[in-house]
Amino acid sequence: MDPSTVLAVLGELAPATADRVLDVTRGGQPLVWLKDADRAPRKADVDRLAALDALHREERILHRGWGFLAGSTEIEGARRKIRLPLLSQPVRLDRTLTGYKVTPAGDVEITPLVTDRELAAALESAPGLGTAGWLDAIGSRAWLTSVADNTGLTFDAVTGSHQRLPSDRVVLVAAAGLFVVRDVFGGGLRDSLRNWAGRDLSGTALAAVYGSDISETSPETSDVLSPLPLSEAQARVVARARTSPITVVSGPPGNGKSHTVVAAALEVVHSGGSVLVATQSPHAAEVLAKLLDRYPGPTPVLFGDAELATTLAAGADQGVPARRLRADREAVQQNHHRVRTERTTIHRMLEQERLAAEAPTWQPRLSGLAADAPGAFDDGLDLPTLAARLADPDQGWRARWRRRRVRRRLRADGGVPDERMMEAISAAVAQRAAAHLAATGGTDLAPHWAALHEAEEALRLAVGTAMRNEARSEKRWDAEARRATAALATALRAGRNRRRELLARMDAKPLVRALPLWIGTVADVEDLLPAVPGLFDLVVIDEASHVDQIRAAPVLARARRALVVGDPRQLRFVSFVSDADVTSVLDEHGADDRLDVRRVSAYDLAAAAAPVTWLAEHYRSVPHLIAFSARRFYDDRIAVMTRTPAADAARAIDVVHVDEATVTNGVNQAEVTAVLQQVSVLAAAGRRGIGVITPFRAQAEALEKALIAEYSVERIDELALRVGTVHAFQGSEADTVVVSLGLLPSDAAGRRRFVTDPQLFNVMVTRARRHLILVTSLTRSPGLLGDYLSHAQNPTMPEPDATPQGWAADLAKELEHLDVPVRPDYTVGPWQLDLCAGPPETATGVLCTIHPDGVDAHLSRQTALHRAGWRVLDAFPTRWNSDPRRAALEIAAAVGVTGGGLSPAPAADS
Repeated sequence: MDPSTVLAVLGELAPATADRVLDVTRGGQPLVWLKDADRAPRKADVDRLAALDALHREERILHRGWGFLAGSTEIEGARRKIRLPLLSQPVRLDRTLTGYKVTPAGDVEITPLVTDRELAAALESAPGLGTAGWLDAIGSRAWLTSVADNTGLTFDAVTGSHQRLPSDRVVLVAAAGLFVVRDVFGGGLRDSLRNWAGRDLSGTALAAVYGSDISETSPETSDVLSPLPLSEAQARVVARARTSPITVVSGPPGNGKSHTVVAAALEVVHSGGSVLVATQSPHAAEVLAKLLDRYPGPTPVLFGDAELATTLAAGADQGVPARRLRADREAVQQNHHRVRTERTTIHRMLEQERLAAEAPTWQPRLSGLAADAPGAFDDGLDLPTLAARLADPDQGWRARWRRRRVRRRLRADGGVPDERMMEAISAAVAQRAAAHLAATGGTDLAPHWAALHEAEEALRLAVGTAMRNEARSEKRWDAEARRATAALATALRAGRNRRRELLARMDAKPLVRALPLWIGTVADVEDLLPAVPGLFDLVVIDEASHVDQIRAAPVLARARRALVVGDPRQLRFVSFVSDADVTSVLDEHGADDRLDVRRVSAYDLAAAAAPVTWLAEHYRSVPHLIAFSARRFYDDRIAVMTRTPAADAARAIDVVHVDEATVTNGVNQAEVTAVLQQVSVLAAAGRRGIGVITPFRAQAEALEKALIAEYSVERIDELALRVGTVHAFQGSEADTVVVSLGLLPSDAAGRRRFVTDPQLFNVMVTRARRHLILVTSLTRSPGLLGDYLSHAQNPTMPEPDATPQGWAADLAKELEHLDVPVRPDYTVGPWQLDLCAGPPETATGVLCTIHPDGVDAHLSRQTALHRAGWRVLDAFPTRWNSDPRRAALEIAAAVGVTGGGLSPAPAADS
């Protein structure tokens, strides 16, 4: 589909204007006047706002306003209450000894009722706008009056906050105040999308995702080197994002999607490119920015970050010289060589062990094979080379001559077939390996695993250092780039409209060369970045199932490639476009159903255009918390890497039943009381990181009110206590989550269907890392909810009927004699441990044989288990001359059990 058609359709379906909010106190929201715009005293109404800010710290609901239109007026035949800030900014309240400091947490922005963007930008360019003491400065009242005149509302006086507000007219209050903003949608995109439709968008991610055919390029095969530890699937995503027009990633909650996004972004920047990361919410942008800060790399430009503006204004040091970058590259190469060397050593030793394990199976056939090919068992022959020549499929004269020479070396007569000679070579190789291990004391990999993990950590550090210095290189930070960043510092201190104007004038290329990593919401991207097609090399759209096409289109147009990340089994975006409008516009333009903006998210669109990489591993929650979703919503495609015997035994879900509950105005007060009791118990037990969730808005507001009445803002901060609806917790997590279902047995079917919507329910029950408490007034419930309540009572992970065989069976028997708990064939994620030995709290993985899929799989298993925090021992029989008693004594000592009063020999830990 042609990009101009796409944008024309989306432009017609987009909202024309922003939400028209005239009363920021609607729904009982507080408005607190401030004598000093930068300070707030300790008093009840301010404490309540501080508590609200703390309970919703991820949502940026607290704002500061300068100058308010207040009173009431008649609009469209009805009298409307007016409480409208003319200038506003998201803020935080930071406690001080005498009160609170009002700290900026986002952009200064003029009211959207000033619809002329050029005028709004000119007004936002006023010197000192919104700074300390600005309201008292000469000209501030004239500025406020000018803004008020352009809102379309009539006012007849300028007053102070101490005066009584009228109920029959509107006045301009020249004062600062704090207020709360909830559920405000961004501005209209109609004009913007129409402007994009007239541009050449060929070669952009937008053209790729809507194209009928994406020419897939094979991912580069070179190793993915990253400062972050990556699973094999995550590394594949990073490699694909290097060249593929569209890369799509999906997976369950807690699967390391953010980890993967950061690794891909750092890789692209390190290769000289630029990256734009677009999220649905400011919190998600902040989370990714903080994750990036944990690893060495470029300083991300986070929209609304006042500290970054100050840093850029201070200027940049001289760029890192080329000789330092060469030294960094050499350090990476040296450490990469060290990792490869350690892996090669381990691979060779594991291969030797694998071959030795085959020796007993050849024993009954040795005499016959020795008779047919006696030379195979001579010392000094290069058996692998001989085998390769025999297996060569080439039928040319040179290959035939080599095979004849092999036959002579093996002393096999002409009647012995090639297959028989190959068997003789295999038997001889296995015999050699067994003899070598018997002579050298068997395979002890513990020091080599330790050396490998140390080398891998050193490589990650070297890669991170190289990435950080490359991002600050002289090549990036030339004179042109310095001018661009100085201009950006000025723009970052301006209001949103003024910033948009300043950024539009900048030369974008040197700007993104010097600052190659930008992070913001999808609304920020269109509001604040210059409309330059393909400005970035890669755009990342995070939580893309929660992003509609109308918001995604301008983001995709700004990059050449896209990495689209999402989970269609979690909450999706909410569309306010009618079916009739969609049908009419699609028919008018001859567009297909991909542009059904009501039903097709940005993730759906990308998944239909390119292959999806599934990240199956789960790293967030204990098994009891994720097992239900894994089975019910993900068809058991989740590999739970958090599994341990201690976690298996933990009951992580508690159900609290509430009797004699009623629902009044949408509030189940009995559940509110029960939730308060549960939070009190958790707080007394020293728990921190507590989230309180409910599906219903009215219930969330009642819980919020009760928690603020019960706890001071200091205690809320100390407990890291949060409250909100399930929608507010999308993309978030907490150590402990208390869920108030808010349902009654007598509730209407529609109310129950809302709670048991699979996407909402999946998000609700997967926010907790360690513990979930479900507070409910239901005693029984059919369907999804009933199944979950049954699951809550049964934390036991199903164990396979595993009976160890051979050496593993002998070792398990001896360990049990020493009173060491043993669990055979213990599963962790996609991997299986031959034995899991020791008490639950100190359980250790014991590998008795090479992985059935071979040496490479054995290496991958070790890497994955090490990353998950497991302690793993290699216990191959060659190390103890196949004596399970000796092996059991060492393993028992390693896991902290010394059964039978014996003093076992020290064991090595891998």
